[in-house]
Amino acid sequence: MIDWDRVAELRDEIGSDDFAEVVALFLEEADEVVARLPACSDAKSMESALHFLKGAALNLGFRMLAQLCQDGERQAAGGICAIDVAAVIATYQSSRTALDAGLEPKGDTRAA
Repeated sequence: MIDWDRVAELRDEIGSDDFAEVVALFLEEADEVVARLPACSDAKSMESALHFLKGAALNLGFRMLAQLCQDGERQAAGGICAIDVAAVIATYQSSRTALDAGLEPKGDTRAA
């Protein structure tokens, strides 16, 4: 579910000191978009939301979520708005839980 190599790469890119803050910011923004997903009533707004989530997911190493968002974004770009929003939300929540469980307070990328 989590690409731990990507998480380590992100930490290396921004530095250990800023890692927790950047992850918190990504998650806060993603939380807001995920909360808005059920209200996306047209393909354009769905495409935009899924595009944002895909980018955040790729940055955070949420492989499964990124794939779901990419598939949904393509469908929405084709005018299809019947995306399985519940699956996207559940995958986001599972990914977030796995990331939280795998990170130690000092920003290590895996629990011991």
